[in-house]
Amino acid sequence: MKKDIEIPSVEGVSVAVVKELNEEKTHEVYNVYILNLKEVELTNVMVSSKGYGINSLTEERINTSVLRHFLGTIGAKSVAKIEPIVEEVFGINNEYWVSFFEGDRMFDKKYIFLAETIIESNMIAVPLMQDVRGVVI
Repeated sequence: MKKDIEIPSVEGVSVAVVKELNEEKTHEVYNVYILNLKEVELTNVMVSSKGYGINSLTEERINTSVLRHFLGTIGAKSVAKIEPIVEEVFGINNEYWVSFFEGDRMFDKKYIFLAETIIESNMIAVPLMQDVRGVVI
């Protein structure tokens, strides 16, 4: 029966959009990271990302491509880069669906950065990353 299926909740895993300098240290870029705040490693980590929303000028529906990333294992108390993100998509919803194993149990959770929420005033110090600010879910 459906009521007998246990769906475990995800705690201690976050997704962050981080503002940082590019590799050449010439200009700022945005990257998306997964943060494992747990004391155990996550294995077989997969992330599916997409953007969707409405163009405020033309009222047209916008959908980005769906990207899938296999990140493998993320150690305890560590971070892994998912993908770069461009400022042009900050005006739409950006969804990251994270799936992983902790031990022999599978977990998954959607993290959604709503339109217009990736802004400077929402940025905080990102856990596990020194001297870096970003929007964390």
